[in-house]
Formats: sequence, C-alpha cells, structure tokens
Amino acid sequence: MSDRPSASTPLRFRRWEQRTEGPLFAASLVFLLGYAGRVLAPHDAQPWRDLALALVWLTWLLFAVDFVVRIRLSGQGLRFLRTHWLDTVVLVLPLLRPLRLIEVYTAIQRRRAQPRLSLHARVIAYAGMTAALLGFSAALAVYHQERDAPGATIRTFGDSVWWASATLTTVGYGDVTPVTPSGRTIAVGLMVCGLALLGAVTGSFSSWLVQVFTREDEQGPPQSG
Repeated sequence: MSDRPSASTPLRFRRWEQRTEGPLFAASLVFLLGYAGRVLAPHDAQPWRDLALALVWLTWLLFAVDFVVRIRLSGQGLRFLRTHWLDTVVLVLPLLRPLRLIEVYTAIQRRRAQPRLSLHARVIAYAGMTAALLGFSAALAVYHQERDAPGATIRTFGDSVWWASATLTTVGYGDVTPVTPSGRTIAVGLMVCGLALLGAVTGSFSSWLVQVFTREDEQGPPQSG
C-alpha cells in the first residue's frame, strides 16, 4: 500500500504531512551533515565531533516526534506501521530519508497550478537527486563500517565514494568491496535502490521517446507542394 494520503485519510493528517514534508527533508539534510561530520572528522576533532553527534540525535528525535504525531493523526493505531511502511523504515534508518524526496515534490506540486517541468523531466530530475543523496549516505555508512575492518579494501572515504558510484549505477567494478556483514547489507540495499532508480529514469525517458514518435506518426509526413 502506498504511503501517499488517500481521500479517506483524515484531513488533519494530510495538513500535517503537507506542512512538515519540506522542513523534515531539510532536517534530513542536517542529519546527513551531522552524520558526515561524525564519520569524517578526526577522533581528536573536538568539539566538532560532539556537535555532529548532537545534530544526529536532535534530528532523529524530531523524526520520532513526527512519526508519533502521524500515528495519532492517522487514527490507524499500530496499523500505521504497515500502511505507511516507508515512514517506519526511514525512522529506523534515517539515512534512507532521501527516498522521500519524490513525496516532498508531490507535496509541493499540490500548491502549484501548473508544474514547471514535464512529467518525464521531473521523474528524471528527482530520481537523480535521490540517487545522489542515497549514494552519499551509503558511502558514509560503508566507510564507517569498513575503514578499520581486517582485510578491508575500503580504507578512505574516496574509496567508499568510488564503490557507491559503481554500485548505484550497477557497474560493479569489484576493485573495492565491503567485507563486513553490515557493509554488505548496505551494499545489497544500495543495489536494490540503484536498480529501482535506474529503472525510473530509463522508463521515463523511453516513455517520452514513445510519445514523441507517436506524435510524429499521427502528424504524418509533410505534404509536398
């Protein structure tokens, strides 16, 4: 079942979702910034590491409060965990919050009379933005898990970014790979997301091409004088 609100969703829930999607996405960027600071800062870089950790916990607490409010306003009780599974997933794994980027866009589009871009361009643009944020999140998480592991090939953040780019695009060179169970779990998730996002982009582009060719066929060849 989709996470998007339906006509039967309580009005208070829909209003809360429309008003908070943008601020919560901004909070997710703050969370990512704090997590990046915690992972990339040297161990002796105080008080920056403590500040980064504070940002992580404060933004996660904000996500948790929003999650509880959504449950209350939905009127579904614990059934909310099943009907809004994406909300549940991103609460447990905040690094996956970029997956809600398309829903943020949907909330913004409800306030506009006309979209600025065509449907196909929107899909490609937002899939690309989501892929970039997910790739950066996965690179941070894998680097965090792999950098001190015995036998690891991902020793620097640059190695991790290279690995995430190859994995997300389904190229998979195999020169650097995770060796820890948690790192490999992250890799599987990134593979699945990469395939889904790549499918959204190629499918949208193919649909646009079909529409262009169909329009040209309907118009027929130009008439000669």
